[in-house]
Amino acid sequence: MTIILMRHGKPDHPVSGRFTARALADWCEGYDLADICDSPPPRSMAIARMARVIASSPLPRARSSLTRLGLQPHEVDEVFSEVAMPLLPFERLHLPLTVWLALLRLLWLCGYAGHVESLTHARERARQAADKLVTLSKQGTVLLVGHGIMNKMIARELRKRGWQAEKHASSRHWSSAIYHRPFI
Repeated sequence: MTIILMRHGKPDHPVSGRFTARALADWCEGYDLADICDSPPPRSMAIARMARVIASSPLPRARSSLTRLGLQPHEVDEVFSEVAMPLLPFERLHLPLTVWLALLRLLWLCGYAGHVESLTHARERARQAADKLVTLSKQGTVLLVGHGIMNKMIARELRKRGWQAEKHASSRHWSSAIYHRPFI
């Protein structure tokens, strides 16, 4: 039994500039609506072709990544969606995008969720996603085209259940992690 967790391609959305918290909220909304603007590397194409069952997040960057891979999903589910970025109500603070994203993700990991999904809820969703992928893996090798943080959370769940990593995921676009379940 094999589960492949692949991160989507590079979103067609700007990744630089300074933003207020309000402008960052607009940026995040645009990011969630963005398709991708690159093609998968040959290694990602080869890994994707190993799959018999294809699962995807419903977000456009994941769905358009599948299109670039030449694949159609068997399963599209919100449970695989990325964890939303919490926002802060600071209107006067202008920070570079990378600083905002790092700061807000760190705050989220420390317990601040604002009006988005909490870490506790995201962990529960990752458990549900892992359940779904394990069930799908009974039909053959599963490929999930998903997102950085959620894929890492799902990977953690798989490891807790005894799945072994052949390859760990990085945070890069098109990166993949491959997990196997030893036969018992």
